[in-house]
Amino acid sequence: SDELLRRYYNAADLFLFPSRMEGFGYAPLEAMACGCPTICSNATSIPETVGQASVLLPPDDPEGWARSIRDLLDDHEKREGLRMKGLDWVKRYDWKETARGFLGVYRETIDLGGQ
Repeated sequence: SDELLRRYYNAADLFLFPSRMEGFGYAPLEAMACGCPTICSNATSIPETVGQASVLLPPDDPEGWARSIRDLLDDHEKREGLRMKGLDWVKRYDWKETARGFLGVYRETIDLGGQ
C-alpha cells in the first residue's frame, strides 16, 4: 500500500536505486518526497530525474556504491544535506505545478495561432 511504502521511506537512512534500465524513475522521487536521501544509478533517464539531489554512480560499480553508502551513513551532515536537496528538488514534480505549466504553454500556443 502507499501508506506502508511511505513508512518504509520515512524509516530508511538511505534509498538505493541501482537500476540499469528505467523509463522515468518515480521511486527515487517518492523517497525524496519522504525525506530519504538517495543514491541512484547514473544510467538512462535517472540523472535527469533526480538532478543534483542524489549521489549518482554507475550501476555496475559495487565498490563505489559501498563507499558512497558508508560515506553517507558515517556523515550525518552530508546525509542531511542530501535529504534537504531531495525535498527541494521533488517540489518541481508537483502535479498542480505541472498542470499550470502545460496550461501556460497551451495558452501561448493559442495566442500565437491567433496572430
